[in-house]
Amino acid sequence: MSLPNIPDINPDITLNKCQSINLLLSSIAMEEIALSHILNAEGEKLQHLIKKENISSNQLLKVNDQVNDLLKSVIKSQILLQIKLEEVNKIIDKNHCKQ
Repeated sequence: MSLPNIPDINPDITLNKCQSINLLLSSIAMEEIALSHILNAEGEKLQHLIKKENISSNQLLKVNDQVNDLLKSVIKSQILLQIKLEEVNKIIDKNHCKQ
């Protein structure tokens, strides 16, 4: 068995600190947008289920538990994003980047 050939890639990316900070802020914003889409999809799913006439209370409770679990995951993600944003703000203060 032979070893895989790994190409010699040398990407030269030159970013200054302020550009890096802007990329970090953009990544936080994109994660926030993704979470909002997830929440919107869950809301639409619930609206669709509520409109159904032949859905049992057990089915609704099961979906409610699933939505509750998803909301807990979103909240955890929000906490991590808040920490990330606070760290980026510390970097901004130290580097005096104008946003």
